[in-house]
Amino acid sequence: MDDKDLQPPPLSLLDRYRGRDFHALYTTTVTVSGGQTGHGRASGVARSDDGNLSVELRLPKEFGGPGNGTNPEQLFAAGFAACFHGALNLLAKRAAMEIDETVVEVQVSFGRDPMDGGYALVIDLRVRMPGVDRSVAEEMVRTAERLCPYAKMARQGTVNIVTVVD
Repeated sequence: MDDKDLQPPPLSLLDRYRGRDFHALYTTTVTVSGGQTGHGRASGVARSDDGNLSVELRLPKEFGGPGNGTNPEQLFAAGFAACFHGALNLLAKRAAMEIDETVVEVQVSFGRDPMDGGYALVIDLRVRMPGVDRSVAEEMVRTAERLCPYAKMARQGTVNIVTVVD
């Protein structure tokens, strides 16, 4: 399928949900296995349940690794940027705007957390919308921040279900 043949999601995704419980619209599973475990960072292979994602995970050079693979921070940044870009495109579709040149850049920094002495992520999101009036772009970005679940998760946290299985 050519990118020109892709259909955007329905605008009904912008409608407010009024149910009592979480209503899943899509679920995926990614499994990480293999690799070296002695360094305390993800390595091995990350594979999605549908087979569309298969990524070699490697320790970044900054941590003494080979750096010849993907790491969790890159995967998170890619997901965040893709989701935010999608939210902007959906909003543009509703407004009958063309924003084909829009670029979303997400920088994720892994580091030490002064609050608890552990680790944390810092996210820097930058949006370029050439040809769009700055005030319109700023309003779209504010609205996308409320729409994008990655932005919401970064701001409010998320429900985590952690289970040890046999």
